[in-house]
Amino acid sequence: MATEQPFDALIIGSGVGGLSVGIILARLYPRVAVIERNTLPGGLMRSYTRDGVDCPVGVHYFGAFGEGQPLRRMFDFMGVEVAAERMGGGGPIDRYLFDDFAFDLPEGIDALADALEAAFPDDRRPIAAIIGNLRAVADLQNSLSFLSSAMPPLFDMDLFSPLAVYLAKLNCSPRLRSVLCVASRWMGLSEQDCPVIYHHLALTSYLLSAWRLRGGGTDLAEAFSSRFTGLGGSLLCNDAAAAILIDGREVAGVRLASGRVLRGTRVVAAVHPKTVLAMLPEGAVKPRQARRIRGLVETEGLFAANVSVDARTHPALPHNIYRLQTDREGWISAGLFYQLRAGGEGRNLLMMITRSPFSEWRRWEDTTTGRRGVEYEKEKIRRAEGMLGKAEEIFGSLADGKIIDAYTPLTLRDWVNSPEGSPYGIMRSVGQLPAAAALHRLPLDGLFFAGQNALAPGIVGTVLGSFQTVRQIMGHESFDRRVFAGLFAGKGKSSK
Repeated sequence: MATEQPFDALIIGSGVGGLSVGIILARLYPRVAVIERNTLPGGLMRSYTRDGVDCPVGVHYFGAFGEGQPLRRMFDFMGVEVAAERMGGGGPIDRYLFDDFAFDLPEGIDALADALEAAFPDDRRPIAAIIGNLRAVADLQNSLSFLSSAMPPLFDMDLFSPLAVYLAKLNCSPRLRSVLCVASRWMGLSEQDCPVIYHHLALTSYLLSAWRLRGGGTDLAEAFSSRFTGLGGSLLCNDAAAAILIDGREVAGVRLASGRVLRGTRVVAAVHPKTVLAMLPEGAVKPRQARRIRGLVETEGLFAANVSVDARTHPALPHNIYRLQTDREGWISAGLFYQLRAGGEGRNLLMMITRSPFSEWRRWEDTTTGRRGVEYEKEKIRRAEGMLGKAEEIFGSLADGKIIDAYTPLTLRDWVNSPEGSPYGIMRSVGQLPAAAALHRLPLDGLFFAGQNALAPGIVGTVLGSFQTVRQIMGHESFDRRVFAGLFAGKGKSSK
């Protein structure tokens, strides 16, 4: 087989993390390829249609997309244009419903401080401490110091402790704990596992500004993929990366499932670390590191049900709703996420999402999408109907509602090749942070991890992680000059 010209970079996975790396590198190098095993690019960005209604998968809302804010700056630098609408409509961006009280999450740190003090007047001291740290983290995000070669500000070491420990140390009341703990669930983490710094990063990005896509997830996926190919990048779909080729201790390229060999000394993995490990030849990674990667724990999976409802009876809401259960100390024990959004043609979409460990679906583990059998479909409908019944306590009668689809961790496993179908990837818990950080120190020259593997889940965390990966590839000085400086040049033009 003739060997084609080597690539400057080969990227495995075409989700938001992989395509972000691809776009940035395609601006800097002439030959960059993104490899995708599915027929269509986009990963969890891409939505699907049921009964004429667009159903999102991985992008339900995002933050920090206002003029001059971190996500907008990164999209502007990449040249990715996104039609988005601001959430809230003058009211809350989230509504938290507990058994005995409710709390409306406003946009803005100042507004949050006022709302918390009004709701929990006896917690003024812990609220002041928390708000102070949120402001410091917001400053760090707005300056994008994560990407600069300058040393970022040092934080209180308590910010690297579990959120539950931190809130208990501040002597927060149970109700205040309940409200503050919700943000950890956005990343698939309990308050016992979530590092405070990750909680604060997620919460501040959302408080800076809260957004939804105006179109569908497919539009977002196409915006990324078309920008990449428009820059001259090669998008190779429907041909999975089967093996990462090694020459000594250096990456030499990728062999595809079709047998095609792509040569290149930089390979960026925007897929699950365990999947990457299986692509490497035996002995390429030291046994201790291989065991560490195989031992990485996933965040828990999700079960989601999509319901078509009458738009006149159930108009779209500009905020999300969480129905949550807590224990006596205020720690969250269970919950449901709802989003009621425009669907078109007189119908709206009610999305309902709850946690669902992979173990609950293990009896169908060896099946594939579309071939799981009648009992699997019955179980999905049973769960969806149960969730619909609970939703009526919030939205009133949903007799006109029609369950149009439901998906499980197995669905996501088959789509994005995540071993246990977690949409958030590896768990970035306090105990697992050292193992996650070790992904950046594999003894192979030219192999890099990107996206949420590099930093954190969510759109902001994933894109930031991809910029960090490019910084690692280019070196700090070149990155600061050719990329970081460009993040602060010009005004945002990404939102139509």
